[in-house]
Amino acid sequence: MAASELYTKFARVWIPDTEEVWKSAELSKNYNSGDTSLQLVLEDGTDLEHKLDPKTKNLPYLRNPDILVGENDLTALSYLHEPAVLHNLKVRFDSKHIYTYCGIVLVAINPYETLQIYGTDIINAYSGQNMGDMDPHIFAVGEEAYKQMARDERNQSIIVSGESGAGKTVSAKYAMRYFATVSGAASEANVEEKVLASNPIMEAIGNAKTTRNDNSSRFGKYIEIGFDNRYRIIGANMRTYLLEKSRVVFQADEERNYHIFYQLCASSHLPEFKPLKLSHANDFLFTKQGRSPVIEGVNDTQELCTTRHAFSLLGISESNQMGLFQVLAAILHLGNVDIKDRDSDSSTIPPNNMHLTAFCELVGVSYQDMSHWLCHRKLKTATETYIKTIPRLQATNSRDALAKHVYAKLFSWIVEHINRALITSVKQHSFIGVLDIYGFETFEINSFEQFCINYANEKLQQQFNMHVFKLEQEEYMREQIPWTLIDFYDNQPCINLIEAKMGILDLLDEECKMPKGSDDSWAQKLYNTHLKTCSLFEKPRMSNRAFIIQHFADKVEYQCEGFLEKNKDTVNEEQINVLKASKFNLLMELFRDDAKAKATSPTGQPPSGGRTRLSVKPDKSRPGTTSKEHKKTVGCQFRNSLAMLMETLNATTPHYVRCIKPNDYKLAFTFDPKRAVQQLRACGVLETIRISAAGFPSRWTYQEFFSRYRVLMKQKDVLPDKRLTCRNVLEKLVEDQDKYQFGKTKIFFRAGLVAYLEKLRGDKLRAACIRIQKTIRCWLARKKYLRQRHSAITIQRFTRGYQARRLVKFMRRTRAAITIQKWQRMYVQRKIYRQKQAAALIMQTILRAYMARQKYQRLLRDTKAIIIQKYARGMLARRRRKRCLRAIVYLQSCVRRLIAKRELKKLKIEARSVEHFKKLNIGMENKIMQLQRKIDDQNKENRGIIEKLTAQESTDRVEGERMRTELTRLRGAKEEARNNSNRVMTLEEELERLRKELSTTQKEKKTIEDWAQKYRDEMEKMVAELKEQNGLLKTEKNDLNRLIQEQGQQMTAKMARVIAEETQQLETDLNEERSRYQNLLTEHRRLEEKHDDLKADIALSHPPKPGHRRTDSTHSSNESECTYNSEFAESEDGSRAAEDVTRGMDTSLTLKLQKRLTVLEQENQSLRNELESKEDQFHRARARDDAEHKKARGAELEYESLKRQELESENKKLKHNLSDMRQSLLGNAGTGAGAPGSPAYKVLLDQLNSSCEELDVRKEEVLILRSQLVSQKEAMQHKETMTEPSHYVVDVSKLKGSDELKQAYVGLKDSNRSPRFSRKPLEGNELLSRLRSSTPDLHKLNEDGELYLVYEGLKGTNSQTLFLTWLEIIMDMCSVLELQIQLLETQLQAQRRSYDGEVEALRGELQNVKEENNRQQQLLAQNLQLPPEARIEASLQHEITRLTNENLDLMEQLEKQDRTIRKLKKQLKVYSKKIGEMGGQGEGQTSPGQMVDEPVRAVNIPRREKDFQGMLEYKKEDELRLVKNLILELKPRGVAVNLIPGLPAYILFMCLRHADYVNDDQKVRTLLTSTINSIKKILKKRGDDFETVSFWLSNTCRFLHCLKQYSGDEAFMKHNTSRQTEHCLSNFDLAEYRQVISDLAIQIYQQLIKCMESILQPMIVSGMLEHETIQGVSGVKPTGLRKRTSSIADEGTYTLDTILRQLSSFHSTMCQHGTDPELIKQVVKQQFYIIGACTLNNLLLRKDMCSWSKGMQIRYNVSQLEEWLRDKSLMVCGAKETLEPLIQAAQLLQVKKKTDEDAEAICTMCHALTTAQIVRVLNLYTPVNEFEERVSVAFIRTIQTRLRDRCETPQLLMDHKMIYPVTFPFNPSSLALETIQLPSSLNLGFLTRV
Repeated sequence: MAASELYTKFARVWIPDTEEVWKSAELSKNYNSGDTSLQLVLEDGTDLEHKLDPKTKNLPYLRNPDILVGENDLTALSYLHEPAVLHNLKVRFDSKHIYTYCGIVLVAINPYETLQIYGTDIINAYSGQNMGDMDPHIFAVGEEAYKQMARDERNQSIIVSGESGAGKTVSAKYAMRYFATVSGAASEANVEEKVLASNPIMEAIGNAKTTRNDNSSRFGKYIEIGFDNRYRIIGANMRTYLLEKSRVVFQADEERNYHIFYQLCASSHLPEFKPLKLSHANDFLFTKQGRSPVIEGVNDTQELCTTRHAFSLLGISESNQMGLFQVLAAILHLGNVDIKDRDSDSSTIPPNNMHLTAFCELVGVSYQDMSHWLCHRKLKTATETYIKTIPRLQATNSRDALAKHVYAKLFSWIVEHINRALITSVKQHSFIGVLDIYGFETFEINSFEQFCINYANEKLQQQFNMHVFKLEQEEYMREQIPWTLIDFYDNQPCINLIEAKMGILDLLDEECKMPKGSDDSWAQKLYNTHLKTCSLFEKPRMSNRAFIIQHFADKVEYQCEGFLEKNKDTVNEEQINVLKASKFNLLMELFRDDAKAKATSPTGQPPSGGRTRLSVKPDKSRPGTTSKEHKKTVGCQFRNSLAMLMETLNATTPHYVRCIKPNDYKLAFTFDPKRAVQQLRACGVLETIRISAAGFPSRWTYQEFFSRYRVLMKQKDVLPDKRLTCRNVLEKLVEDQDKYQFGKTKIFFRAGLVAYLEKLRGDKLRAACIRIQKTIRCWLARKKYLRQRHSAITIQRFTRGYQARRLVKFMRRTRAAITIQKWQRMYVQRKIYRQKQAAALIMQTILRAYMARQKYQRLLRDTKAIIIQKYARGMLARRRRKRCLRAIVYLQSCVRRLIAKRELKKLKIEARSVEHFKKLNIGMENKIMQLQRKIDDQNKENRGIIEKLTAQESTDRVEGERMRTELTRLRGAKEEARNNSNRVMTLEEELERLRKELSTTQKEKKTIEDWAQKYRDEMEKMVAELKEQNGLLKTEKNDLNRLIQEQGQQMTAKMARVIAEETQQLETDLNEERSRYQNLLTEHRRLEEKHDDLKADIALSHPPKPGHRRTDSTHSSNESECTYNSEFAESEDGSRAAEDVTRGMDTSLTLKLQKRLTVLEQENQSLRNELESKEDQFHRARARDDAEHKKARGAELEYESLKRQELESENKKLKHNLSDMRQSLLGNAGTGAGAPGSPAYKVLLDQLNSSCEELDVRKEEVLILRSQLVSQKEAMQHKETMTEPSHYVVDVSKLKGSDELKQAYVGLKDSNRSPRFSRKPLEGNELLSRLRSSTPDLHKLNEDGELYLVYEGLKGTNSQTLFLTWLEIIMDMCSVLELQIQLLETQLQAQRRSYDGEVEALRGELQNVKEENNRQQQLLAQNLQLPPEARIEASLQHEITRLTNENLDLMEQLEKQDRTIRKLKKQLKVYSKKIGEMGGQGEGQTSPGQMVDEPVRAVNIPRREKDFQGMLEYKKEDELRLVKNLILELKPRGVAVNLIPGLPAYILFMCLRHADYVNDDQKVRTLLTSTINSIKKILKKRGDDFETVSFWLSNTCRFLHCLKQYSGDEAFMKHNTSRQTEHCLSNFDLAEYRQVISDLAIQIYQQLIKCMESILQPMIVSGMLEHETIQGVSGVKPTGLRKRTSSIADEGTYTLDTILRQLSSFHSTMCQHGTDPELIKQVVKQQFYIIGACTLNNLLLRKDMCSWSKGMQIRYNVSQLEEWLRDKSLMVCGAKETLEPLIQAAQLLQVKKKTDEDAEAICTMCHALTTAQIVRVLNLYTPVNEFEERVSVAFIRTIQTRLRDRCETPQLLMDHKMIYPVTFPFNPSSLALETIQLPSSLNLGFLTRV
């Protein structure tokens, strides 16, 4: 490709810029070969002429297409150069993506802000994923290292490097957290927690605040995390490099010393730190020099607590911790020792120096010795030893050197103990190393530390270059691409300059050995040796004490001052001897002899260099070299340790993390291009780009190339072979074949070729778009023309019609005007006439009205005077009458009161008489009836009198009206006569007066007319105002009514909303409680499995010895009773293993266990005390209720006694009537069939006698039992306890002790001795209805047929009267007995209701206690997890189990008492039934009529055959066979296909029914326990088989439903048939086992969900996201070195159809197994939640999936899932709602994202997504084609502003492990147990049907 093809108009390029480093521009003119400049347009519209270099003619860098900008991998860019890398990083950083791949390197930019991307959910999302399938992340690097370690059996290393403040330490910390989370620990010592706990310790003693970083690591470390053969963490090992000791004594401005010093100063107020004599950090020289003692947002006191906790976690005792703090405080005090000049050559310390005294006290040394040797030094010659004074400056340096040396020793000691805590005895199989080392550094003044750091980075860069080169070579060889040598930068010359013979380090060591060596002489040696021989070494122009080295990143100038001193690292030996003489144990341990230190230290390295190197290799040094090793310089030691590090890294597979610091001001998400470019050059990222660009950086598979560039092919070019098609197309499109190479699976492209292909593709698509636009615009223009033409015609038509209508309208108006004028003139004339007429009428009216008013006023005055006189006289008369009446009434009251008192005395005397009471009772009904009749008669009389009075009153009223009318007429006649006599005179006078007034009236006429007009106007105005006010009032009224209605509606809606919210909240709380309980079950199951594994391991490690071993038999029996998950033969082995473990524990462990045991016992005792207090409260409440109940029952008992007396009198009356009837029968009997002695007569007589006897017996039984129940009730009110909470429960043993009740029972048995009375009698109502029916079925009246025989005998006697008399007697007897039975039943039901309420309250109290107990157990379990000791978890678990069993024992005792109560209830029901029995058994009784030879027909009563009762009997020794054949060895597939669903559950329940039937509690318990344990065992064995888990979930639920359906509880028996009700359990209440089986069903359900999840997990991402269900919609973008999974469906790739088939398989399997439909709905809902959560989580972590076309694919896939739900009729199960977040995410990818209206629509639409998820999708949105636009940062900020008020968790990913709480709705079975047959295939021949 020629440059003219690429540098065309509108092509975009990068040009250099002083501020932004690189600036984007666009060509405004095509470039032609030979042009010396380019015409450019900047982004701000400025024109620019860019001059080309006349020598090189290099054109500016081309920009990548927009679709490649923001790629996850920099190697995916078509143009690989510095501006492209910088721009891509900036774009991603602005979108808050801090991680980017660059080939094998992960580039991490420090955001200086806490991001929610490091949680456990993110770790789980990256676990198990390929590195290229997810967005770049430090967790992806960790997963890649972990997978390669497991797959390749090769050790791994993660190299984290970067500048100070770039985030190296945080990245290394997160990498270690990832390993600790995904791998777990091989032992129970929580090694992963210890590994993570080392971080706060190392940060406290090795990190400090610098100007660039608040938490800068001032040392390098390499942590090896060890794994066993199962790749679980077993330990760790740490090496440290080059601690910056100078920071202990000096800090620059705005910097701090190591964090630990400030933590101690901030905590100096604590009591334990008082002896350290510390104060504020500003009071100490070593902590105040930087003048920045506080870091914003950091609490040093809290940080010290974290550090101390980490020390404790790593096994460092409290005494050692205080010793460490003591040494650190001594260092601070040493810095404050003030040394003063004595003279020019000597110095002195003032006596009793406070800080020196504190130092000596803390380290335990002599004050005189230390003060002496701080100001003196010892010089040794060959013959003598001199003590020389030193000046103040040297003394100060000696003091600082001692402080640095002590801190270095302390640092090494801490690292050594951390390694001891992390080391393990388990053999290490492999390891992953994490190297957190300083990056390339260059400051204004660079010294020895920067020299060593840059030397280490040179070595690491060389290793990095070799590794990248090696990977490139392997890739080319694997694809069989011709290999050409790639030129890359080799920094071996720079390394040789530093470490080779006569290199810088050699010359430095040599100078250190010289007696008078100095920095200046060493610098001259460097100049003489390397200045002319090495091009990488330079000398500064203006200095003779510095040198310059050309490193791979930049030139660095080093100052020689201090090199020799730092390399020697000398300290006064006499000062060390003083410290060695200390009595402080920790200090003595720090300053052991080097030989001893080397022999005992795990590092094998002397700590004198201020760094610790840990190695697992044995020490191979020869004896005698100790002193030599001790004299090694710091540079030599560092070179050796660096060589060992490189050897370790070369033996591992490295993974690189390059940390970039975006700015120097620690501003969040602020990108400084200059600083970023410097670091990119220094860390090797650009070198990686250059190596990649030198070869074939872009690599596409054939399928991806074909899918992307299919538009460039013609139809004839497409061949069946994709490779051949791609080859042909490339050869046509690109003539230069060196630009690409064809590999085995990929096509390799040179840099820029993909951009060229994208340009061709864009041009082709643009041409196609233009053609489409042309066609559409033509169609739109023609459509517009036709629409305009039609509109013009329509407008013309309407205009002409309008003009015609106007003409007609004018003619009509003219004619109407003439008519209006005619009528208007007529109206005016008529109005004038009417006005005149009205004026005359008004005058007349006013005159006449005046006269009438005068007359009316006279009459009114006369009438009112008369009325006043009438009322005054009446009032006086009434007053007199009231006074008389009041006096008479008072007199009558006094007399009547006297009479009543006398009568009352008589009545009281009579009331005390018993006879009178009996008379009253006997005559009560008659008196009441007489009184009722009297009242009726009086009412009738009253009604008659009232009617008469009403009629008389109406007559009087009519007569009065008539009289008043006549009186009025007469008065009028009289007045008329008087008026007529005076009329003539009056008229004459009136005529004269009128004449006089006529003139006056005429004068006033005008005035009146004016007044009338004025009045009319005022009235009209007033009416208008009133109307207006009325309208306003109406409007206001309507507004108020509307407001009231609206408020009512609002209140109604608000109340409905509040109720709905409360209901939803309650449902949410219920689901949370269910979820919490089911999570506890999951944890319990996990602990059980762990316990089983531990027992198996212990059994393998401690095989049982031969011989007899005694065990605790009581323990085993209790275990079988109380524990439901014990195995058949594991209790003895488990106890032995526990004994072995306990025997092996050490003393400290025993003490800890005893302490823990004491705490648990105290908590258990507190729970018991609380239970006792609850019992006391219950007793007090019960006593109070009993007292109230006794008062209320007193009146009822009196009433019942009266009723009983009345019944006795009625019985006596019936008996007397019966005897009279018998005498009459004997006396009036005639001859024939009805004569005495005849068969029929004898039958009737026997029946009457037996009925009489039965009546007497029943009466006695009723009276005795009634009295006994009352007495027992009163006695039991004082004997209630927690074990007997019901009032109506009768203790059988006490009943048997009552003589009176014994007699009652004996009489009852004697009366029932005849077989006729053994059957259940008919109720009284039923008997009466049958007797009174028109055609009574006499066969049914008595099952023995005796009444039928009586009836047949009576038919032959023709004695109808006798038969009717007998029927009446029987009816009376039945009525009496019916009254007695109803009375007793009413009393029992009332008592039962009251007692049931109290029992329910008691159960509620017990349930609260149980919940409190469970909560305490949960707290204990959480506390036990806090101290992660190595070998105590098993023992602690044992103690927890023991205490839990004790609690279960208490609960079981309560439940046993409940069972006793229920048994007594059932016995009481039996006794109540016996009271109501009225018939007996009569199978063997012979009728008396059959003894005589008379023609009486005999009745044969057939015996019913015995039916199958739905039970299965088995022998106890066959229980194991039953469980084995029915559970352990059962094949679910055969059972599900051939037999009825749930058959094993039915069989087990039928066996359980038989055990209940025979009342064998041991058999019931062992059968249920064996069933539960066997199901657990088969699930543990085959828990990954969906069919097995589904089968046993269905059978467990069916077994649970059977236990409920046949439990006898009313709530579960509503749908039972009568036969099923008979099959209910009769002896045992299995409610507690129902709870256990429900818990087992929950565990099986969770296992089923996990099994489904493991099957669906690999399918979800591929089928829902990657597979193109709609082919051709999604475009494939170029990929980088990190391969992603292809979205093209290859063979073996999961598709959406695969997911749907798997879902159908799950559904059909569950349906075949007979799973409850409601349970299937819950399973489907969980399946869809897993699909939606996994899809959404993967979408949120993959930038390549966030595009418009992918949103369309997702919505189509979701629609297919919804269609599947419709086909299975599962739309109402809630599964669709679980996909709502995914649906909204897909919609978010497709909606417009530009304006504020779009933002509002997005906020309204995405209510199921969190703010973090919405922002994440918008940030990840990536255009696949050039025609799509990116989401602007301003739009994203608008979204964040609008969603700021949302109350939600900041969690980004959905928890796909979350399981909805499951419920098991009761589903009774209609299958009859007696119809179930046992198939022979189950081998259950030992079961017997009962």
